[in-house]
Amino acid sequence: MDEIKWLEVAVDTTPDKLDQVCAKLAAAGMDSLVIEDEQDFLNFLEQNKQYWDYVDQELLDRMKGVTRVKFYVTDDAEGREQLARYTRGLDWEYTATPLADNDWAYSWQKYYRPLEIGRRLYVVPEWMREEPVPAGRTPFYLNPGLTFGTGSHASTQLCLEGVEEHALPGRDVLDLGCGSGILSIAALCLGAGSAVAVDIDPKAVDVAYENAALNGIGRDRYTVRAGNVLSDPSLAAELAQRRYHLVLANIVADVIIPLAPQVPGLLEEDGVFLCSGIIDTRAHEVESALKKAGLTLAKRREKNGWVALEAAL
Repeated sequence: MDEIKWLEVAVDTTPDKLDQVCAKLAAAGMDSLVIEDEQDFLNFLEQNKQYWDYVDQELLDRMKGVTRVKFYVTDDAEGREQLARYTRGLDWEYTATPLADNDWAYSWQKYYRPLEIGRRLYVVPEWMREEPVPAGRTPFYLNPGLTFGTGSHASTQLCLEGVEEHALPGRDVLDLGCGSGILSIAALCLGAGSAVAVDIDPKAVDVAYENAALNGIGRDRYTVRAGNVLSDPSLAAELAQRRYHLVLANIVADVIIPLAPQVPGLLEEDGVFLCSGIIDTRAHEVESALKKAGLTLAKRREKNGWVALEAAL
């Protein structure tokens, strides 16, 4: 079988334009994004310095002043058609670099290490699963695949802190824009009864199921769907046939805002809506949309210029 080839697409922007770039790409159908910025990179090095003998100065120089959005498509006719669709009307320049699948995997493995999040969660890359887990921590094994969500970005960490607080035994979870499945699978690892996950990228389905299997979670507890609840009324109606204790949306402000009116119809009476991926300068817009939808804001978490909001009925 021929080795699958990939294109790594990088859009360089500035912090004040980051949300606009993410929103445009998401609106075009690409919500599996990697966000790189210099501060996140420096924070990562500081938090994991016990693993380093030295830091490559060339890498430090390359990350200086960077705010970059990256995503991946296959390096074939279908992938290039997707790339054209995702970047149509994009006001920022981008580069598309050919990248073999094994190169992509190694680019994560060579520096990614386990992350302690909140009081209990311990996110472990699959290739390090034999290493001991700190006492009192619940391990969550993850292989990012092509649809990202490793737990290293501030917005994901904020969301995971909320998941840790609100995932309750036997209760149901809905993960909108699930990516690698990190949030919903973490909830299941922490004891949630079942979870439904949805993503507009069909590749996310297999990746999320694979990550669930790494944690001993089967399809009897976990269902992953490809689709867009904002543009597919039948999918939205299907999801609304039941109520969930925890509804998750780690996306961007421009998706969360139009999503807000659907949330009350998805929540149980004592349920929680946890949304993240919000740049701090846009948080007031999301707060306003949640209140307009009839939700009450319960908590705001912030980290490195990113915001996560909790709301309830």
